[in-house]
Amino acid sequence: MELSELTAYAEEKFHIREQRKWADFPGFSVLADPGTGKWAALLMRQWDFDTGTEIQRCDIRCGRQVLSEMRKPYLSLPYRMRGENWIGVRLDDGTDPEVVFRLFDRAVYSGHERGYTIVLDQNAGKDGGPYRVEAPRENETVYRDVALPPMGRKPGRTGPLVPDRIRRMMKLYRRGDGSFQEKCRNFYRQGKFMEDYEDDVPWNEEYRHYFPTYHDLNIRQLRGYFTWRSGVRKGNYTPIALSFAYLYLYELLNGIGTGSPEEALQKMEEFAAGFLDSGMGDPGMAKNLRRWMVEYGVIHNVSPELVRRYADPATVENDRFLEILRDPETSTDEEIFFALCGLGGRKLEESPVIQKDGEKGRRLFAAVWRQVSETYSRDGRDFFASCFGERKAFSWYPLANAVYWEERPHPDADYVLDGCRSYCCRNGVWKEVRYDRLYFNRSLIQGLLHAADLGLRRYLKTGRYLRRNPQEDWAEACVEAVLEAERREEMEAAKPKIAIDFSGLEQIRRDAAFTRDSLLTEEEEDWAERRPEEQGGPAEKLKEPAGEQGGPAGEPEELAGELGGSAAEPKLPGLDGLHTRILLDLLEGKSPEAEMKAAHLMPSVAADRINEALFDEIGDNVLECDGDAITVVEDYREDILQMLGGDDR
Repeated sequence: MELSELTAYAEEKFHIREQRKWADFPGFSVLADPGTGKWAALLMRQWDFDTGTEIQRCDIRCGRQVLSEMRKPYLSLPYRMRGENWIGVRLDDGTDPEVVFRLFDRAVYSGHERGYTIVLDQNAGKDGGPYRVEAPRENETVYRDVALPPMGRKPGRTGPLVPDRIRRMMKLYRRGDGSFQEKCRNFYRQGKFMEDYEDDVPWNEEYRHYFPTYHDLNIRQLRGYFTWRSGVRKGNYTPIALSFAYLYLYELLNGIGTGSPEEALQKMEEFAAGFLDSGMGDPGMAKNLRRWMVEYGVIHNVSPELVRRYADPATVENDRFLEILRDPETSTDEEIFFALCGLGGRKLEESPVIQKDGEKGRRLFAAVWRQVSETYSRDGRDFFASCFGERKAFSWYPLANAVYWEERPHPDADYVLDGCRSYCCRNGVWKEVRYDRLYFNRSLIQGLLHAADLGLRRYLKTGRYLRRNPQEDWAEACVEAVLEAERREEMEAAKPKIAIDFSGLEQIRRDAAFTRDSLLTEEEEDWAERRPEEQGGPAEKLKEPAGEQGGPAGEPEELAGELGGSAAEPKLPGLDGLHTRILLDLLEGKSPEAEMKAAHLMPSVAADRINEALFDEIGDNVLECDGDAITVVEDYREDILQMLGGDDR
């Protein structure tokens, strides 16, 4: 079971609507009885990031004794509420909706329980008489016997009591010229005088009056209104005639009972949640209130972020779409695509292009819009202006259908609500500057989207192809330009990419130089440092590549001669004289340390060279190197000796 099932049940059976009272806590809401204003249930929604699911719970005001009457695993003590009247309910797949509905019925009906005890005789029932006297129970109204006037006498008639504050308020009224402006001025003057007045004489009868003010009410109605207003200011919203509710909203619009425009808007929002969302108003009042909150915020220069919260969502969304399409280079592909859907037709989302590959399809549609925005021009206008026209100024009459008064003409002002809608006041006259649908050319943007959808379907081979429209040739050229760029990108992406890391070349050169220097003897270093002319040959001879000289790779000819000729005629393939002598010394149990030290050869390097040379023949490493010590693997000693021609050495 989900909370949505409970809210639907409450609205269907009791006309109770969900109220979201806390903007800072969007997961919390209440179901309140529209008749009494009492909460029947507190609803809680919380997102569980660990499981990726929404946890739904609620507290229901049906009495703690339910926990002993019904032992259900999803029933518990209340989660948030306090007191013996509340229990908690966990809503998941194991929760029985019928049980929850019965508990909610109990919560609503408990707030309606009222009784009457009529006492016919105070002494009845004390001595076994026919009547029994019971102490009045909670929420009961007890009517006592009242002495009737003597026969022939009429009860005295006294008029309603008029509090001094109300009497003084009534004297503030000035008839003037009887205009609507005079009526608004009187309301403002009297409302400020009664700003902090409270009363305790309820009145709740039918009353209907257009643009009601204090002057339109009699004494009983005035006292009833101020009594109801006292409760509303404390958060107790009870049913009242809609004209009285409008009177309260007029007070807020005129700053009566508020300290700032922001506080006035907050009280209007609270009224919408407590009164309208509880089903005590009507759609007309809700529409008027939303409009008034925006107009009030503009003329009092409230922050646009706050005012946009109260504006018609469709209007805010439309302005946002226009702003995105007007400046496509600063918008994402997703934003452009959904703006095209909103202003050009929602059917674009149903295209096979989006169904086949939504991300790629949205990107291509956005690319088409960017392309046409850059290239299209007709009569000096770009494509956006050709589709949606220019911003124009229209007369604007804020709070014209409310009782509202300003003591002085409004000063000149400029107010920007969003990127496409602004307001200005000059000499007390207001203008609204906006894009107007009257100047939209829908056929132009729909022609572009049709041509784009047609071309993209064929390009992606989605099937369900569209019929070509010859009048959309201009749009087809833009679509083809986008597709050609897409093909080039795909071809470029298909080419194999070879990445060369040049950052390591310098390190390789340094390592090679270090290894070369470590292999040179002092005599060889002296020879390498001699001036080329002293050597009797050009300097270029020192740079000849390995293998082009008479000795082994990279060795001078005289160096090969110093090795006794063994380097020129090695006994093992792949080994020079030096490494052959090292191997023979190891086989004979001698230490090759002197040989390697004279050649500045590291043991590990020598072992790796010999192992590599004999690997093809032996199939394994024949030497092991542990630090500075090289040893022969005994398993391969005989094999090596045979390769050397026996052990005659």
